[in-house]
Amino acid sequence: MSASASTRPPGRVFALSLALVALITPLAVHLFMPVIPEVKAALDLSHAGAQLTFSVSLFGMAFATLVYGSLSDRYGRRPVLLAGLALFLIGSAISALAPTATALVLGRLVQALGAGCGLPLVRAIARDAYRADQLVKAIAYLTMFGTLGPMLAPIIGGALIDTLGWRSTFAFAVLAGAAIATVAHLQLYETHPAAGRTVSGGALEGYIALVARLRFNAFVLQSGLTTGAFMVMATASASLMSELLNRPATEFGLYFTIFPLGFATGSLIATRIGQRLSTETMVLTGSFLALAAVSGQALVLLHGIVVPLTFFLPGFFLTLAQGIAMPYGQAAAMAEIPRFAGTAAGIGVFMQHLCAAVFAQLYGFLADGTPRPMVAIAVFCGVLVLVAGAIPAVLKRRGERPAAPAGPNP
Repeated sequence: MSASASTRPPGRVFALSLALVALITPLAVHLFMPVIPEVKAALDLSHAGAQLTFSVSLFGMAFATLVYGSLSDRYGRRPVLLAGLALFLIGSAISALAPTATALVLGRLVQALGAGCGLPLVRAIARDAYRADQLVKAIAYLTMFGTLGPMLAPIIGGALIDTLGWRSTFAFAVLAGAAIATVAHLQLYETHPAAGRTVSGGALEGYIALVARLRFNAFVLQSGLTTGAFMVMATASASLMSELLNRPATEFGLYFTIFPLGFATGSLIATRIGQRLSTETMVLTGSFLALAAVSGQALVLLHGIVVPLTFFLPGFFLTLAQGIAMPYGQAAAMAEIPRFAGTAAGIGVFMQHLCAAVFAQLYGFLADGTPRPMVAIAVFCGVLVLVAGAIPAVLKRRGERPAAPAGPNP
């Protein structure tokens, strides 16, 4: 792309193209959820083996995000993004044709490694392209659009399985991924010009410089721990609805939409507030609300009120809190050291995936058929969320320099 392309103001088509790239993650994760029992039967897998075909994507994406962010700081956003999308297509094709469980796990891993480009590069490109007073709104709108994927992907996957079989979900991923890659190739110009890129050795330097900053760590931990609390609540609700309340899976699917609805609502609030309140205030507000949501759920459940809404209504407020705080925390984390914005975005997404995987697996170890393990882990996460969310506010109160304006690189 030309140098002038990198400085042109982003229009609606650019924004929509960027939002479409964010749908790569649901194509790798949420589209596969209804496939798990079908794969288990078709390939004669154990429950653990079938679960591995799902969990491998979470761990694959978690570590891939670290690489994409730093690579994009060095080589530019556009070539790294297109390479990731190509890798996603290859993995989806391998999965669609996989004759064995081993081949399917390999395909899912390659697919996940490719899908890992989505969130960190979408955030990094937005950080490059939008002014400081636009960035929080841009990230919030992108996040709102991204909630469509988790809402629609399981429904699409279920319909494809019922009509064409489980392999058709991967064929759909290939077609959808190819369409997204084509749009990205045609519409997303380079936003990180060569003059502002890191040189050899910059990746390690970026990681060291960022993790040495308490404010940066607080922002990414707040986001990651909130995601961990959500994943515990979501996965526990799925099993408790079935095993404890004997409710059908379709009913769980309907109630589950409450989670992304809360997230979209919180993101909408963030877009309306914009720059009128400080980053520290919004992150702290979201942290208090997250702890209140999990604490309220614990109080109700431990008093014996166990109905579907006691699982999902607190989840609405938890994801509402996440939607309020996350755009501000993401923007501030990427603004800590502008030349390492891609690395910062990668670390932020890595922390979200890692906390989700770790706390969901912890619940799996402690699950006993009652709400108690979910309550304990969620409240523990909520306390840590508040601690992390309070650190930037305390630093600001002490007069330490806040995060730099979250606008494009100078």
